[in-house]
Amino acid sequence: MLAQRLLEEILGIAVSGGADFAEVYCELTRNGRVSLRNNLIDTIADETVSGVGIRAFRGTSTVYGSTSDISREGLIKCARSVASAMGECREGQNIVLRERIFPNIHPVRIVPASAEVGYKTELLRAACASASEYDKRIVQAVGNLMTVDHTIQIANTEGLLTTDRHVRTRMAVSAIASNGTENQSGSSSPGRGMGLEVFELFTPEEIGRTAAQQAITNLEAVYCPAGTMPVAIENGFGGVIFHEACGHSLEATSVGIGCSQMCGKLGQKIANEKVTAIDDGTIPGAWGSVNIDDEGNPTQRNVLIENGVLKNYMIDRLGSRRMGMPMTGNSRRESYLYEPTSRMTNTFIDNGPDKNEDIIASIDYGLYAKSMGGGSVNPLTGAFNFAVTEGYIIRNGKICEAVRGASLIGTGSQILEDIDMVGQNLATGQGMCGSSSGSVPTDVGQPLIRVSKITVGGR
Repeated sequence: MLAQRLLEEILGIAVSGGADFAEVYCELTRNGRVSLRNNLIDTIADETVSGVGIRAFRGTSTVYGSTSDISREGLIKCARSVASAMGECREGQNIVLRERIFPNIHPVRIVPASAEVGYKTELLRAACASASEYDKRIVQAVGNLMTVDHTIQIANTEGLLTTDRHVRTRMAVSAIASNGTENQSGSSSPGRGMGLEVFELFTPEEIGRTAAQQAITNLEAVYCPAGTMPVAIENGFGGVIFHEACGHSLEATSVGIGCSQMCGKLGQKIANEKVTAIDDGTIPGAWGSVNIDDEGNPTQRNVLIENGVLKNYMIDRLGSRRMGMPMTGNSRRESYLYEPTSRMTNTFIDNGPDKNEDIIASIDYGLYAKSMGGGSVNPLTGAFNFAVTEGYIIRNGKICEAVRGASLIGTGSQILEDIDMVGQNLATGQGMCGSSSGSVPTDVGQPLIRVSKITVGGR
């Protein structure tokens, strides 16, 4: 990390082009990955990312520059480039920084870099063996163990100087099942903002079994019929529906420039009264949590929708200036190469009033989406399309045969109104969310919910 006096010098130069605010973001990240395929080590990777990003503001105009040259000369050159892009450079300002230390709510007991590669490999072997042994039709199991040790330093012209360190660990197992004529896949990829002690919460064997079970289920499944029908979407990664179809529309990235379906709707009822949605970056050890965001603001629990009423957006510094609203600790970026913007952390629909068994029993004929996959969404219109990676037909209030090839098609604003039952088994699932500031870890989540009607793609 950089010396305080050097940071003060860089900031003074960065605002010399007429900016009213500037910040410096320093990063040192170690990314590790071990991969296992067919019980053999496929990859051992250890990557270090190191660099600095410098940003200047004048009103709602910004200039951003980055460099991997962290010498004094390299940093001053980058700061001068930012300043000159903002306007004609004048004499640098005198900046005084005062260090601030934020609480660490994510303690790590087993730092991944301190563990031997052999130990990480054995974790993967246990996961892949569990998948392979689940059923003789499992013909391949691939495991990946990914670790991140991320340290940042942030300084700005308001006098803030702070640092933070965050560790994440994730294991992903994919399994292929075959009956000799066709193949189907299954996967499981839990992660947390923790060290290797995470495998005390969920074991490698559980991860492998989950991937294999899904692959076998899909191998035995029939194709899903298409049509408009009620759908019960299970907890955990089922929350990707809200994240993609609605969450992005609540980020200042789109709201602040008037390109969101949720613009101008604060205080209005936009969802069924059973729906309360929250973004919370303060959950200890959660995949999407951080102590501070990438502008140096502490994260917070932000109620977005309460009993169907829109209460707040997710707002970074630029969004705050555009919208005239306070920052919410949601500024994030993939690395120093990206200018930060408002992003989700851990975003979920909260527990509701309905019993889970009543949700299934209420459906005469429909789809039970046990596991969701990826999809696409347009934040302006909210139109989305998501794959169902494990699904079942519901008949007469009972879960029946497995189906494959299903997708859910609709709009975010409509699905919020059509969620008419919300269960009580809230859980989260982990993913990487892509946007203009790169790919960042986010949790999605919900309890079991019922959507009264939605278009199901199939055959």
